[in-house]
Amino acid sequence: MTKKTESRLVFWIFLAPVLIAFLMVMIIPFFLGTYYAFTNWTSSARADSALKFVGLSNFVSSFKDPAFFYSFGITFLYTFLNMIAINVVAFLLAMLVTGQLRLKNVYRVGFFVPNLIGGLILGYIWQFIFNNAIPSLGKAIPFLNFMADPNNLMLSKNTTALIAMIIVGTWQYAGYIMMIYVAAIENIPQELIEASKIDGATPWIRLRAITLPLCAQAFTVTMFLTLVNSFKQFDVNVSLTSGGPSTMLFGQPILGTELLALNIYNTAFISNNLSIAQARAVVFFLVLAIISLIQVYVNKKKEIEL
Repeated sequence: MTKKTESRLVFWIFLAPVLIAFLMVMIIPFFLGTYYAFTNWTSSARADSALKFVGLSNFVSSFKDPAFFYSFGITFLYTFLNMIAINVVAFLLAMLVTGQLRLKNVYRVGFFVPNLIGGLILGYIWQFIFNNAIPSLGKAIPFLNFMADPNNLMLSKNTTALIAMIIVGTWQYAGYIMMIYVAAIENIPQELIEASKIDGATPWIRLRAITLPLCAQAFTVTMFLTLVNSFKQFDVNVSLTSGGPSTMLFGQPILGTELLALNIYNTAFISNNLSIAQARAVVFFLVLAIISLIQVYVNKKKEIEL
């Protein structure tokens, strides 16, 4: 056995456990799920003998469901707003902790810590803050007493509940995205910064002409991460709002903050429509894949332009 062959053998031996795990956990379930999306699969029809091929009926039923359409729309809105909020806050924090700030490493750790808290726990913590801590603060401070009104609670209305989810998502994820921006900012050659200062460039001009263009690759990565993370949001949605409060669409009551991932979960395990839920999951995957590819393409094109 040659040295080259031995190196390849060692490479594949070490890679095999990861490939097998990826195959068993991701690839095989994906194709099985796609197959089940075209069947009548339910909790009472799991045996292969009971399965029947139903074609596109599960997809048709999904697109006729107002709750599914609403979940799609609210997920797009949440993703768009959450991406903007997270990236703006993260970039501002990165600019702060890369400047002339004392104890900036301590601040970096502090801003990153919320990302280590699980989404379910985070949702319950912020639910307590919105429902109890903020009203108590409103009662204690006279000019904030409107916050103590039960009708003004953040989680009592669809619009404010969505804003509350964005606040929680930004608080959790901005610190992680900040670290990517920090790495990009610290890789900017200091010679360029010093030369711009000598030429009399203002901080705004340095930001627009040097920092932003040289952080273009970081924007591609962070936009992709925040897009995917926001679009498939589930745990915070479950623990913070559980999809509520309710609203009306086409004369039917639906959950007002039920994002797409939660809609799929509720369809599968609350309504017991496993095959319809799997069809929605396939649509979810295709839409997310297409949007992600478009986002990366657009950002890569802007990298070249900058």
